[in-house]
Parts: sequence; structure tokens; C-alpha cells
Amino acid sequence: MTPAEPTPAQLRRDPLPLLGRVAVVTGVSRRAGIGYAIARRLAALGASLFLHHYAPHDRDQPRGADPGEEEAVLAGVTEALAGDGASIRHQESDLADPDGPDRLIEAAAAASGPLDILVCNHARSGGDGPLGTLTAAMLDAHWAANTRSAILLAQAFAAVRGKGEVGGGRPGGRIVFMTSGQDLGPMTHEVAYAASKGALASITRTLADQLAGQAITLNTVNPGPVDTGYASPEGYEAARRRFPQQRWGVPDDPARLIAWLVTDEAAWITGQVINTEGGFRRWD
Repeated sequence: MTPAEPTPAQLRRDPLPLLGRVAVVTGVSRRAGIGYAIARRLAALGASLFLHHYAPHDRDQPRGADPGEEEAVLAGVTEALAGDGASIRHQESDLADPDGPDRLIEAAAAASGPLDILVCNHARSGGDGPLGTLTAAMLDAHWAANTRSAILLAQAFAAVRGKGEVGGGRPGGRIVFMTSGQDLGPMTHEVAYAASKGALASITRTLADQLAGQAITLNTVNPGPVDTGYASPEGYEAARRRFPQQRWGVPDDPARLIAWLVTDEAAWITGQVINTEGGFRRWD
């Protein structure tokens, strides 16, 4: 049956399109990070949030971990909450643990009720290298944290939502994976990371097809180079010159796209790998 033509009221944008919905966002540990920007965007659209973080990963990074950052992140997301009764909950867990994804989704559902949105923003970075320096342990660690965990999270999310039917009245579910444009150019010094994140782009169509019968869309977003504080001054300037607008991406650039993808406006988009890079030029 062909859908009816939208009424004028339906054409007008709802200021709170995620009102009453619950979103799980992983990797929300730093105000400079993409996960924080995503969480604030979803909160501002009316969603309740269940946030995941894992402090040991941050402590292992060159920048280290700020002891007060967790409280600041929660305060910033709470400030953005817009829906009546919207809430924020959080949990620390190691998603590289084989049971970690199931436990996180179960905890989110127990605390927040039915789940509508899953954004797999977490990632393991560092401890990597080019060919000639790789070990099995290095490759396995990136696979477990970046690839296996996201697939298991999607599986657990689908199981918690049950056997929903297309058009059954309940809003469709949304899953978003994150990749890093590994198919667009080489990442010579990050082979383990590139392989693990590239696998998510490759599996996107397969998972989206399987989830379609549950009215769950799954898309993968490549945010391109985003300034989250990881680049050296030299690397920052070299990359900046490759953007037509002469600036790096900021966390809110991919967050705006992801916030739209999880609304009903994007219900007809699934199985896609979407690049939001501001025209980044990989070669001169």
C-alpha cells in the first residue's frame, strides 16, 4: 500500500522528535569527544540517555584521564535534556569483555525501559602499528573492542526489542556504527585499528538486511578527521589545509548527522555507510 500524502502538519518538523525514546550511546567519557556531542544532541531532541564509558581506556591514552571529567560530561548532557521526564543514566563497562555488550544492553533496558536507539561510538585506539610491528594480541585487542563488541551490541539490542513488526505502531529502532574512512585512504600506522573499524563498514549491509524485519535501521557513519585533541600540532596543521573550509571537523559535525539518522525522518535509510567529512582531501 502506498503511504498517503503527508498532511501540512506532518510536513512541519517536530521540535522534539525523540520525545519518549531511550538511546544508548557508548564511548561517552570526554567533553571533547564525539560521543558527548551525540549524547547532547539526542538529549536536546527529547530522548532519555543511557551512557557508557570506560575510564581505563582513557587513562592509557597519551592525554590521560581527567578525574573530574565524568561529572562534567554528565552535567553537560543533563543540561541538554529537553523532554518532560527525560533522564540520564550511565555505566562503566569493558565492551572488549565477551559478556560486556549483553550486560550493558540488559542494564540499560532494566534502568530505562524499552530501548529505541543504539549508537556504538566507543573505540579502542593506540597500541597499534604498521606491518612489521603487528602481533596477534594487538590485532585481537582491536577486533574485540571495535568490531566484536559493536556486532554483539546490535544483537543484544535487537533481542531486547523483540520481534517487532514493520508498521506495528511502535517507532522503529535505530542503530548507528562508527567507522573512520578506512576504505577512502590508507592508515599505514594503524593497521589493527583500520582493519577492525573497516570491518564494521563491510558488515553494515548484512546486519541492516537482517534487522529490517524488526523495523530496525542500521547505518554506519564515518566522521572524517575530527578535532578531539589527539593530533600533534604538526599533524593538525597538515590536515587542516586539506579541508576546503580550512578547519577540522568538530564533534558536533557528525553528531548532527547521527541525531537526524535516529529520528523518524531517516526511517527509509538503512544499510548505508555515510561519510561526513566536509570535503576532506586525502591527496594534494
